Amino acid sequence: MSAKNKDDHNRFRSQTIAFRVSPEEDKQINIAVSLSGMTKQDYITHKLLDRTINVKANCKVHRAVYDRLTEVLEQLERINSVEGIDDELMENISLIARMVDGLYITTN
Repeated sequence: MSAKNKDDHNRFRSQTIAFRVSPEEDKQINIAVSLSGMTKQDYITHKLLDRTINVKANCKVHRAVYDRLTEVLEQLERINSVEGIDDELMENISLIARMVDGLYITTN
């Protein structure tokens, strides 16, 4: 039998709350959860009760930050190729890209 689900105050969590979200909202929620290092249940509970979200840094959070930065950089590069960005902003994008590339060394 699995362990009972209890909160930080050792209270048994026996109530279920469910609601529907759009696929876009689900993606946003999942990104926020992955960046927090918390479980989805704890993250949503903290947000709903207006509690502070304390990021629990670990390998998964580090990877989530890397993945989100990579997505942002890809979008910025797409914008650069379509509309053009001034030189100063492009230098900043290049700096961030080099930093992100240095975070992980992949062996693909």
